[in-house]
Amino acid sequence: MKYLKPLAFFAAGGTGYVLLELLWRGRSHGSMFLVGGICFLLLGKLQKRHLPLLRRAILGSFIITTAELGAGLIFNRDYRVWDYRNEAFHFYGQICPLFSFLWMPVSLGAMWLYEKMELILCKK
Repeated sequence: MKYLKPLAFFAAGGTGYVLLELLWRGRSHGSMFLVGGICFLLLGKLQKRHLPLLRRAILGSFIITTAELGAGLIFNRDYRVWDYRNEAFHFYGQICPLFSFLWMPVSLGAMWLYEKMELILCKK
């Protein structure tokens, strides 16, 4: 039972991330399930800090961008998963400022969802 909650949240985050990619660009990669699950758990911890909204959005974007960079350097060396080399100010073609900015509202939405899931799944 101890591991059921984190596993459920990880699966929800991974699924949500893959679905978001499918909606945005019509395809995804298995590594993005891993990234999404990790990010969702980290964003949930950030949500509990009760920081000002803008700070949470910026930190959430940093979490997701950092996770994407890590995954990109491991799983996307050949740029078959994604390729930001044509974007302005990209970093090794793995991350770019435009998507870092877009992760801000996404991270706030994920934190909200994490909180709602916790209310539903963790009733005592």
